[in-house]
Parts: sequence; structure tokens; C-alpha cells
Amino acid sequence: MLRRAIAAYARLLDILLVATVVIIIIPVTMQIFARFTELLPRYIWTEEASRFLLVWMVMIGAMIGVREGTHFTVDLFYNLKGRTKAAMDILAGLAVLGFAMIFVIYGWEFTDTAWFRISELAELPLWLIHMAWPIAGVTWLVFAGERMWDDIQILLRGDG
Repeated sequence: MLRRAIAAYARLLDILLVATVVIIIIPVTMQIFARFTELLPRYIWTEEASRFLLVWMVMIGAMIGVREGTHFTVDLFYNLKGRTKAAMDILAGLAVLGFAMIFVIYGWEFTDTAWFRISELAELPLWLIHMAWPIAGVTWLVFAGERMWDDIQILLRGDG
């Protein structure tokens, strides 16, 4: 049941990542055309919206990378297998958990400074962008925890 919920959350993140990539095209294109033609007025809010979307795109991509085991990973011993690989993956997972806790704790403090503030140009609530950090941290805890659970099972039971 928990695995299905985590998989559904990962799928939602995949959809949100695609959506942010597609949506960011609109304000960036408007910025480009406004600079070189007189057909479009120069919208100032497009720069700020692009920045918000870029931050979320990067953070969602990092969340997906942790789930897939491609973020925060350096394969120094790429030929390891079985219990040895699981032990090394657990060690790496502990580092990811440390980073995740930093993002949760300090990300929440960061977000707390933005509850009643708005962005200057688009007048968007700043907590919308600040929430990316603690959400990423919590997501990394879940995804890294899932990977570490699998590695603990390999340590306890072997490859089989």
C-alpha cells in the first residue's frame, strides 16, 4: 500500500515536471519576442514567473533523481554487487538523508520568512517558491528511505 502511494507520488512529480517545462516556454518566449519586436509589449512579470517555474523545475527534477537513484550519486565502485553494494548504497543514502534534513529544517525557516510577502513584479505569494525546499527535503526523505529499506532487505536476506 505504501509502495503504491510512493509510486503514485513519483508519477505526479513526473507530470508536474513536464508541466513546468511546458509552461515555462510561454513566459520565456514572450520575453524573447518582446525584446526583438514591437508586436508584444514588454511584460515584466514574465521574468519573475520564469524564475519561479525554473526553481520548481530544478527541485522536482532533483526529487525524481533521488527516487531513481541518479541524484547525489557517484559510482566509485561500479562493479560492486549484492550485500557490498547494498552497504555502500546505505552509506550514500545516509548522506542523502542528512541533506534532506537540512532542506526540511532550514527550508521551513526559509518559507516561514515568506508567508506574508509577495513578489515585486507579478505579485505572487513568495511562499509558493520558498516551499520548494522543504517539500524537496521531505520527498528526499521518503524516496531515500524507500531505497535504503530495499538495501537493508538485501543486507539481511541476500540478493535472492
